[in-house]
Amino acid sequence: MKKILKKSNFFTYFILIFASIIIIFPLLITIISAFTVGNVVAFKLEFHNQWTLSNFTRLFSESMYGQWYVNTLIIAVGTMVFQVITVTLSGYVYSRYSFIGKKQSLIFFLIVQMIPTMSALTAFYVMGLLANGLDQYWFLTLIYIGGGIPMNTWLMKGYFDTIPISLDESAKLDGAGSFRIFAQIVAPLVKPMIAVQALWAFMTPFGDYMLSKFLLRSPDRTTVAVGLQTFINDTRNQRVTLFAAGAILVALPIAALFFYLQKYFVAGLSNGGVKG
Repeated sequence: MKKILKKSNFFTYFILIFASIIIIFPLLITIISAFTVGNVVAFKLEFHNQWTLSNFTRLFSESMYGQWYVNTLIIAVGTMVFQVITVTLSGYVYSRYSFIGKKQSLIFFLIVQMIPTMSALTAFYVMGLLANGLDQYWFLTLIYIGGGIPMNTWLMKGYFDTIPISLDESAKLDGAGSFRIFAQIVAPLVKPMIAVQALWAFMTPFGDYMLSKFLLRSPDRTTVAVGLQTFINDTRNQRVTLFAAGAILVALPIAALFFYLQKYFVAGLSNGGVKG
């Protein structure tokens, strides 16, 4: 039995170490490239290079990176706020109420989620033309929100299902209305999932390239994902150090939001352990 456990531990640690290398290796290359003096023609893991902070200043002086960054933050915050509100309310409705078409709409959500975004690019472009939404932040934000509703509603519904409905019934006996039950009793209990939804929604505009490239036409209105691509898309003049510096700055607001929401993740795990 002990030998079996030792073998199991060996494979567990092997998988963890292997996964850590896969994650840390490209991150380390990006960090080294961002602080390398001059420019490099390719991403390499070289520790003997001279280090500098000039790449970060050049990033803002030689490109519109600052504008791209602000554009992405505007879209990310808007997507996060409205998607969290929409998904939380819809998840609560699907969890607590019965209505015509409930099962069918949930199945429809799953079917929609199976359709890749690439196949809908033409439809999004036509919608943008008809609604005068091309090159507009609000239209891209709506696309992100709509794309996150189907699967996230399922996840939120499942989390609401873990909250005993007896809490709702007790509150109703005390005279509480439906919105008060949701806002003051049930919603605080699902903060961990709300935090997860907020983080996912905020990350989407920073990592998406295809939609923003397709729907935002002006160079000064694009996002960082599209802007960073301009540093390396020319094979004869690749600015790898600027790309790496910009990639590091992209991670800062995401990391800040993660550490801010981390207390809700920990609280959710603790509550789950107590309930179990």
